[in-house]
Amino acid sequence: MTASRLPLPDQAVIQAFDLTRTYNGTLAVDHISFQVQRGEVFGFLGPNGAGKTTTVKMLTGRLRPDEGTATVGGFDVVRERERIKPLIGVVFEIQNLYERMSGRENLRFFARLHGVDVGRVETLLEHVGLAERAGDKVKTYSNGMRQRLLIARALLNEPRVLFLDEPTRGLDPTAARDIRHTIQRLGQAGTTVFLTTHYMEEADQLCRRVAFLSEGRILALDTPQALKLRYGKRRASVLLDDGSEHVLALDDPADAERLARWMSEGRVLTVHSQEATLEEVFIRLTGRALA
Repeated sequence: MTASRLPLPDQAVIQAFDLTRTYNGTLAVDHISFQVQRGEVFGFLGPNGAGKTTTVKMLTGRLRPDEGTATVGGFDVVRERERIKPLIGVVFEIQNLYERMSGRENLRFFARLHGVDVGRVETLLEHVGLAERAGDKVKTYSNGMRQRLLIARALLNEPRVLFLDEPTRGLDPTAARDIRHTIQRLGQAGTTVFLTTHYMEEADQLCRRVAFLSEGRILALDTPQALKLRYGKRRASVLLDDGSEHVLALDDPADAERLARWMSEGRVLTVHSQEATLEEVFIRLTGRALA
């Protein structure tokens, strides 16, 4: 029997309170607290070394926190670690697959290893778009195909929570797009997805809410739209009748006056608002760009 403690629909599937981890005297994760709701795609965003992977390892029972507590599916990540395992799927950045086996053989091997019905293998291969290459050895797969196979492997036990640690790092644009489509489908199907990434556009596209992590601390947590409205600068791209284009800061009184004057003079041909990006918001909050 697998662990079956289910949160009610209005309860958080993941809860962290003052979660802390130190490496060699340095705070890798610094007393962070957050919740992830059932069926949510939640983005954990920050540059390399911000503490993203360390947080995932604590939430999945691979690292013991120095301070604080966390639960996944209602189970404590330290005291009830073994009861969490059947509830989760995890894809870390390292592609630990058996290259001399085919994609199908990899999934069947892990299904048998974890006592999962091997009948799910063909369904998952189809789900991640690998059905036609399922019989080929993994050593012939591209990075994107390997990443999709890892996601399929993580879904073998029908996890309620899927942890994806930088799933599109190093992939070409087409492969990254395929992975994002897979994540979108999982979220739409009701799987809770905890996504770590340093790609802000990816998080903006996929996530219901995002947390900004810098030097082990959460600096902001909200929907992408709310963060952009709260911390971003409102701009407008204006095309005038003489063919010139201007980008104006709408919160700047001087620029707002210029726009009003051009409008009154009938010189404005088009006006397009320009929303701030999550990248710009992150830089404003942290004073640094993402690596």
